[in-house]
Amino acid sequence: MPTDLLLPQVTTLDQTELSVRAEALGYDGLWLGELWRTSSVVQLTDIAAHTETVDLGTAILNVFSRTPAVLAMTAATLDQVSDGRFRLGVGTSTKKAIEDLHGMGWDDPNPVRRAHETIELTRAFLGDEGRVEYDGDVFSVRDFPSLDVDVPIYHAALGRANRRVVARLCDGWIPHNVPFPDLEEAFEYIADHAAEAGRDEDIDVAPYVPAAVSNDVEAAKDAIRGHVAYYVGNGRGYERSVARRFPDDAAAVAEAWREGDRQTAIRNVTDEMVEALGVAGTPEQAREQFQQISDIDCITRPLVTIPSNADEGMTERTIEALAPSNN
Repeated sequence: MPTDLLLPQVTTLDQTELSVRAEALGYDGLWLGELWRTSSVVQLTDIAAHTETVDLGTAILNVFSRTPAVLAMTAATLDQVSDGRFRLGVGTSTKKAIEDLHGMGWDDPNPVRRAHETIELTRAFLGDEGRVEYDGDVFSVRDFPSLDVDVPIYHAALGRANRRVVARLCDGWIPHNVPFPDLEEAFEYIADHAAEAGRDEDIDVAPYVPAAVSNDVEAAKDAIRGHVAYYVGNGRGYERSVARRFPDDAAAVAEAWREGDRQTAIRNVTDEMVEALGVAGTPEQAREQFQQISDIDCITRPLVTIPSNADEGMTERTIEALAPSNN
């Protein structure tokens, strides 16, 4: 099974140098998110120029701030400069990011509909069907040629409606903050709807696996607590996903975070939540936990994910400890 790395977005480390090291450590894929500060597209172009065989992907580009035509051009270009190694990961992001950063309407008409049409139209532009015509609620395009480029599209869906988008249109699923004990059931919903849609293609399951390695086990757990609190506090979709297993705890985390009491929010992430939502401990403990997650039947491409609150030392130890060459 491939083991991939989601490169840390907030870090003092050089991401291209880190990518070269990760490739040497045997990681099969490198993914990069995009919220603020760094353009993942520009950074991945540099990474493509300095690596040779490792797959590259976006995890994720939001479906609001780039049109399907721009996403298709971007994917085709990154696929070209990486010699066919690129995977396009998209998602809806959060209401906070879309409204307060990008200044766009979250409910125009709704995030799931925008995701569906963005992915469907991007697939058409990347396909080989000739000239593209499309009439939707969000997008209408006329008479532009398709690009005939084979780029897999992944979607970071959480709720059922968004998971149906994965089932009908996508090559892969990037779940985040779905408790790992619940992941198989969540994917069964995708598989059932893919079958109903007449699809027989395998769908990659590439979950974020938040991971923190330290000889100080409590420090490692605290890094995961901070990661979970940030996402549960900032996104209703993440809160609902965690709440399916931890309803009271997720509500307590979200309430404290949104009231501005970040430390209480972090403390409200219990040990049980840390265990179900991440990997934390010494190198040996972390490797064992990561293997248990990788052994979940539906998972095909786990993404080692470094919490943004991990310091430089913890980041490097985690990447080293969970590298395929050390397992």
